[in-house]
Amino acid sequence: MNTLSKTLGFGVAVSCVLAFAGSANAGTASDQKGSISHTQTAAETKTASDAKKDDIRDRALSDWAGVWQSVYPYLMDGTLEPVMAKKATKGDKSAAEYRAYYEAGYKTDVNRIDINGQYIRFFRGKDVAAATYDADGYEIITYSSGGWGVRYIFKKIRGDNAAPGFIAFSDHTTVPKVSDHYHLYSSNDRATLLKEIDNWPTYYPARLDAKGIVEEMLAH
Repeated sequence: MNTLSKTLGFGVAVSCVLAFAGSANAGTASDQKGSISHTQTAAETKTASDAKKDDIRDRALSDWAGVWQSVYPYLMDGTLEPVMAKKATKGDKSAAEYRAYYEAGYKTDVNRIDINGQYIRFFRGKDVAAATYDADGYEIITYSSGGWGVRYIFKKIRGDNAAPGFIAFSDHTTVPKVSDHYHLYSSNDRATLLKEIDNWPTYYPARLDAKGIVEEMLAH
């Protein structure tokens, strides 16, 4: 358990490497508890074009229930090269540059996450950190570019010290809906949770094999 805690950086006020984000235009994130400086993330840019703020609804952990696998190993073994190549045809970077960008973003040693009701287990090899979480609202992240996104926050109410105190899901959806993949931000400090922009490990259902994950990514 100590190894997991040290590696994940679950210390107070330090963002854990489970956090999901990217980098783009600077902006402001605000909710009923105040505002913080923030940068729009690649993980959240789709939300603004597909939804209205008035339509945002609370969501339960059941939207992310199940067993999930990190996609980082697939990037590192070359499985996701077709995905990087497709991005290069539509974006402003080469496939190699996209690979480097996603390597920094996807990087994590938490290879599996199991969400069952309010109970969540974080796996790093044979080491496991587990805790029970309760809903703690959501944050609307507003950017100077005019875009915005939503992070659904859950607070640890009991469990292992190595499990993060707060987690936030971002999956391009603003209403109750079963997720097909997600980006997870985590920290022992709620405010710090919202500032993470550099590391965004991404999780897909554990039932998918390498081919299935590639197909899912190419479809987005």
